[in-house]
Amino acid sequence: MAVPKKKTSKARRDKRRATHSISAPSLSVCPHCHHPVRPHHVCGNCGQYRGREVEPLMEAAPGA
Repeated sequence: MAVPKKKTSKARRDKRRATHSISAPSLSVCPHCHHPVRPHHVCGNCGQYRGREVEPLMEAAPGA
């Protein structure tokens, strides 16, 4: 069983946890309707992605 030989110092512990902070999601602007949208996602307002209209699913996918 792996057991640490020495106590982890507060500085070393906090350096490891420095990247655990929460950040705001990045947003871009939809070129069609100019609403904010997450990158690489379908626009929730107009339903366009990369200049094409994306059709919503008519029924739920099997197993979902």
